[in-house]
Amino acid sequence: MDNELTGRIIGCAIEVHKELGPGLLESAYETAFAKELAIAGIEHQRQVGLPLNYKGERLDCGFRIDLLVANEVIIEIKAVENLLPIHEAQLLTYLRLAKKPIGLLINFHEVQLRDGLRRFVV
Repeated sequence: MDNELTGRIIGCAIEVHKELGPGLLESAYETAFAKELAIAGIEHQRQVGLPLNYKGERLDCGFRIDLLVANEVIIEIKAVENLLPIHEAQLLTYLRLAKKPIGLLINFHEVQLRDGLRRFVV
C-alpha cells in the first residue's frame, strides 16, 4: 500500500505531537492534525459519517471517522493512557465498513509518539 502517503501522514502526526505534547483531549489533536495535513497539502476530511449496512438497509449509528486522508487512509485518534484491543477493533471495523485498505491508530498521549502508532492494512 502507499507507504509514501502514510509516511507523510505520520510526519504530520509527529509534528503535532512535538508542538503540543501529551495530555490534551482527542478533539484538540484532531483539530491540530487536520491543520498540519492542510499545511502539508494532504487532502483530508474530518468526522466523516460511516453508516452501517444491516440486512440490506443503511443505518446511521453515529459512527464517525476522525480523519479520512486521500479517500484511502482512515485515521483514528486517541488520547488515552494505553491503546487497548478495543481501539484496534474499532479501526479494523471502520476499515471493513468503509471498504478502505489502510488505517492508522494514533495515541497522542504517549511521551514518544512512535509508541502510540499502529498501522493496519486489510
